[in-house]
Amino acid sequence: MTVKPEPTPSDPPAPDPSAGQDGAARPRKKAGSGQTADTPKNRARRAPRKPRVPPELPEELPVRSHSTVARPESRFLNRELSWLAFNERVLAEARDPRNPPLERLKFSAICGSNLDEFFMVRVAGVHRQIAARVGIPSPDGLLPRETLALVRARTHEMLQEIEHAARTALGVLAEHGVALTSVADLGKKARAHLREHYLSEIQPVLTPLIVDPSHPFPYLSNLSLNLAVLLHAGKDETPDFARVKVPVGVLPRIVNLDGTLLLLEDVIAAHIAELFKGRRVLSTHVFRVTRNTDYEFEEEEAEDLLATIEDGLRRRRFGAAVRLEINHDMPRPVTRFLQEKLHLAPEDIFTLQGPLGTADLMGFPVDRPDLAFPPFTPALSDLEGDDECVFDVLKRGDVVLHHPYDSFVNVLDFLEQAAHDPDVLAIKQTLYRTGDDPRLLTSLRTAAEEGKQVVALIELKARFDEQRNISVARKLERAGAHVVYGVPGLKTHAKVTLVVRREPGGLRRYVHIGTGNYNPKTARLYTDLSLLSADPDLGADVAELFNHLTGYAEAEYARLLVAPDSARSGFEALLEREAEHAAAGLDAWARIKVNSLTDPGLIEALYRASQAGVRVDLVIRGVCCLRPGVPGLSETIRVHSLLGRYLEHARVYAFGNAGTPEVYFGSADWMSRNLDRRVEVVAPMLDDAHRDALLGLMDTEWTDQRGSWELGPDGVYVKCAGELSAQQTFAQARHSG
Repeated sequence: MTVKPEPTPSDPPAPDPSAGQDGAARPRKKAGSGQTADTPKNRARRAPRKPRVPPELPEELPVRSHSTVARPESRFLNRELSWLAFNERVLAEARDPRNPPLERLKFSAICGSNLDEFFMVRVAGVHRQIAARVGIPSPDGLLPRETLALVRARTHEMLQEIEHAARTALGVLAEHGVALTSVADLGKKARAHLREHYLSEIQPVLTPLIVDPSHPFPYLSNLSLNLAVLLHAGKDETPDFARVKVPVGVLPRIVNLDGTLLLLEDVIAAHIAELFKGRRVLSTHVFRVTRNTDYEFEEEEAEDLLATIEDGLRRRRFGAAVRLEINHDMPRPVTRFLQEKLHLAPEDIFTLQGPLGTADLMGFPVDRPDLAFPPFTPALSDLEGDDECVFDVLKRGDVVLHHPYDSFVNVLDFLEQAAHDPDVLAIKQTLYRTGDDPRLLTSLRTAAEEGKQVVALIELKARFDEQRNISVARKLERAGAHVVYGVPGLKTHAKVTLVVRREPGGLRRYVHIGTGNYNPKTARLYTDLSLLSADPDLGADVAELFNHLTGYAEAEYARLLVAPDSARSGFEALLEREAEHAAAGLDAWARIKVNSLTDPGLIEALYRASQAGVRVDLVIRGVCCLRPGVPGLSETIRVHSLLGRYLEHARVYAFGNAGTPEVYFGSADWMSRNLDRRVEVVAPMLDDAHRDALLGLMDTEWTDQRGSWELGPDGVYVKCAGELSAQQTFAQARHSG
């Protein structure tokens, strides 16, 4: 490689900030109490509009996002720009001085992680469309090349904004005595101690790789952090190039040396001569590579799906590069060399001030509760009496839990009791993302080992959790459980458990239906809903579902909406009914809360409902391709996005039904993939009190100010004014009295 010395580019300008545990002791509450409902007669009343310009927000906090409109004449907002606007709203939390500094750093890390996945999946998909010469425009009218140009322009800004937010949070932490230290700032004694640590704990893990005719350019793994090392090659000779991988994941990104915090790459760079003894190191430069990980598994041709997934995971490591991040001091010849080797366009190179890879700062290694959100202990519902078990409680009525305010321990207790109860004959469960908590897996293994019929439908294609799910599948198979990998061509995304129990009156079914995964860790971080029920109709429907998934039997459902069979048509029918009520002069409304709204068919159904006079309020946390408030198209539709300490993840679908509201909840977002290419379960809330509670929950979230944004017809999100927090309201309700 030829590397000629030349001046390094100047630092890029700093982005404009204005651009736009579960503890041991738990309080108990009455089983099945759910949420406190608002007055029923006020339930459907439209909340007053919030000001589009919130004057009381901190001056440095952005109040407007970039527009998500790609074509002004389009009925749809651009999906990729909408995703970037969502990350922009998360970034606002990282910038918000009302959040504690450790949380601001965490939000910065989340933004970086989100953007990593955006490149690995969404941008990689656009590149693949371009390579395939796709000439069909997206719903908003853009061709893939036009989409890529918009994405490149915005992501260059955004990545700088994310790093600026991270550096700002680190600066605030330094003011509180928690500082990242430069190796150059250490005293002589500390440097000697650091060298000992480096030689004993870091260097043995490192591998220097030089590039020359006998040593080809090495493979750079996805999201790898690397040092480009330039070595003196002799007088008038061009420097040699070597690469050293910074082993983040094997070693912590933050080196904690007796309370002194240093970046791992800085420690390696400061001692790089130890790796190249006898050579003169001229300079080191940090860079990071992102690759396409959106690998498609050919299920229809696979005789062994598990083996096919494992092979696909190996291939995914070698996906094409889609992004190169470099520090601003990297010489241009080195940049061009990396660009050539990675087959990237100049627009795919991101020059940054650092530190690169903000996602690695998620678990900042300090114990300073005063610099984080105050701890919250979820409430634990009392599902057992002195002489009762959970099944006795459920026979008296359904139990609804709102996580994380209500503890997920109740769901784990339900499974554990089912595993040990001698009257339980069968347990069937869908598993998508399970996490590391052993209680779930232990319960299923125990049940299988005790002779119960245990069926685990494990989704091997859950992106980035494939390897974990393969491991879970093998452990359950060894315990004697029946493990099923789902339906070819579909992802099983539903969150459902069925327990069959022998009772004096005959066999009885008990079910758990949720909006979130069976993952105790994320249940403390995400807002989700759980229903535990002994309702015979729900039990029969869930039994039909499992028979369909495991034996491909035809299924008919009395209560459930199930994708891809009946969810789309069911939602469309509910919206059409509201339109008919509006045409008849009856009160007509729909209130929907989902993570994303991108499906063109349902967006058109919402437009038709609006044109008929139906009032539609949507709480869409992430991507929204619907354009609200457009006269003649969507003028009765309002859209909010709610963010906060917890990731909003529950899906709720409520319809006025001429004064007798119907409320559903489930796992399905309003995206084509969820409605057409996934197995999703949506269930009605049958109990009047629980239905009122969910409507009250929707009212509380709609009036949120602290974390809410409103989407306008111009495709711009505007921050809502005020301090009222729905999440804080729910948390305080669990501990009041």
